[in-house]
Amino acid sequence: MTSFNYSCTKHFEGYPCCHRQWKHPGHCRYVHGYSRSFTFWFAAQKLDEFGFVVDFSSLRPLEKKLKEQFDHTFLINIDDPLLPEWKKLHSAGALDLRIMENVGMESSAKLVWEWANSHLLSNDEGRTCCWRTEARENDYNASRFELTPEWF
Repeated sequence: MTSFNYSCTKHFEGYPCCHRQWKHPGHCRYVHGYSRSFTFWFAAQKLDEFGFVVDFSSLRPLEKKLKEQFDHTFLINIDDPLLPEWKKLHSAGALDLRIMENVGMESSAKLVWEWANSHLLSNDEGRTCCWRTEARENDYNASRFELTPEWF
């Protein structure tokens, strides 16, 4: 991991959604839901002109993306054999479908890490990065993804 001088975190919560892990032999193969939350760890070698690692108000586009993906949505893996049925239910207005490579919390942590770093790279031109994310499905279960981007 690259060392850095400054770090801060930002937490977003209240994204109720449901998913299923269709390949799982246990109860996770059934549709079930959580109110997901996400925590981001940011780093910088130097602070911005206001003395911040990240100006949290600049994260509104990231927050909007989280809401569009995870707020009252149904997440499904791209290889789910019931995908045609889920698409029909989406078209009928019964669910708000989001198709993902993998709906699991580990993959979600990596996905939002990618989103955060894409945003930061364009917004701060490489001054900041997101080096860790946590995707939490409840108070007991969470997954983290940790990687310092190559450009930082």
